Amino acid sequence: MKKRVIIASALLVSSFAIAQKSELRDADKALDKGSTAEAKSTLQSLASTIESADDKYKAQYYFLLGKTHADLAKKSGNDADYQKAVENLNKLIAFEKTFKTKYTDEATEILNGLSGDIVNAAIEDNNNKEFSKAANKLFMAYQMTDNQDYLYYAASSAVQGGDYDTALEYYLKLNELGYTGESTAYLAVNKETGETENLGSEQNRDLMVKTGQYTDPSEEETESRYPEIIKNIALIYNEKGETEKAAAAIKDAREANPDDMNLLLTEANMYVQAGDKAKFQSLMEEAIEKDPSNPTLYYNLGVITGEQGNKEQATKYYQKAIELDPQSENAYLNLASMILSSEQDLVNEMNSLGNSAADNKRYDELKQEREDLYRSAVPYLEKLLTVNPSNIDAVRTLMNIYGTLGEQDKFMEMKEKLAGLEQ
Repeated sequence: MKKRVIIASALLVSSFAIAQKSELRDADKALDKGSTAEAKSTLQSLASTIESADDKYKAQYYFLLGKTHADLAKKSGNDADYQKAVENLNKLIAFEKTFKTKYTDEATEILNGLSGDIVNAAIEDNNNKEFSKAANKLFMAYQMTDNQDYLYYAASSAVQGGDYDTALEYYLKLNELGYTGESTAYLAVNKETGETENLGSEQNRDLMVKTGQYTDPSEEETESRYPEIIKNIALIYNEKGETEKAAAAIKDAREANPDDMNLLLTEANMYVQAGDKAKFQSLMEEAIEKDPSNPTLYYNLGVITGEQGNKEQATKYYQKAIELDPQSENAYLNLASMILSSEQDLVNEMNSLGNSAADNKRYDELKQEREDLYRSAVPYLEKLLTVNPSNIDAVRTLMNIYGTLGEQDKFMEMKEKLAGLEQ
């Protein structure tokens, strides 16, 4: 009796394996015919039993299921199909590392082809401002290829979509991987267009030069993305109210890269966003010591010291920024605005005076101070208009100043200019 039970059980297992083999063969044939829906239905019927199947059938099942969803994804562009294709093909590859390799090469080839499709779909999502969808697709492309650039772009899309938790997860992963994004760009000039183009690889660049279509081969190292990644980690932590983690991220990065100006400025930016202007100013002064000919640093210090009420020092910073960059439109405008900010106190006092002889005398003194104030701001506004003749704020301010000073010809000139800009 016991022997019959054992034999019956053995027959049951054998029949079960034959059925699995048959259905997997049917699914494979359906895929060859392009009948992905039929293949999917057949494979779904095996889902509940596949874990108890022989290893060779498991491998074939994972491969066929991944291939089926890859075909469906190409037809529909459905994110769920992309995801299932990635999951099952990666599961197959991982499984065959502990089993004999049969489908891994083809699965890898499918993933590489699919990654191109999914990246193109992500680009389209970004163009349509569907940033969360783009981030999801780019992360899948990273999972397919292990290309860390895709993870970087996934994080960027997540930021644009306002999904800061996902972005933080990706940025932390990039930091853990030591990703910098640095690479060599292989450049040459297109003879037809005269434009310098990145031709991808040294071999391809040299080949295109040999064909005569390109000239002047050169190479250029791309900038590290590491400071940007750390900056975004810190900013997201700040946004979440986790200021200690933000500070720690910057601290660790700067200790590892003490001479990196971008990281220093990232830390300064973090503190100004947190409202710690004193710390910001200290870091900017440190930056100036490292890069004393950078006009942007002086401009930023002018903004902060001006906001703190130190107009004399702010003026010096703005003037230094202008000295280093005579085309600094914002420096001219801010300097003029800061000078004119003293006007309100003068006007308030003028309006508070009575009609006594002493009051009239004081009124004349204040009126002269106001006119002197205007005259000291005029050169910066006039210079600004040589840099950008269409700066409407400068034109309007000069018109008002000339009107107050009684310079009628200049007033009319600015009035006409303003009318033209407002059309």
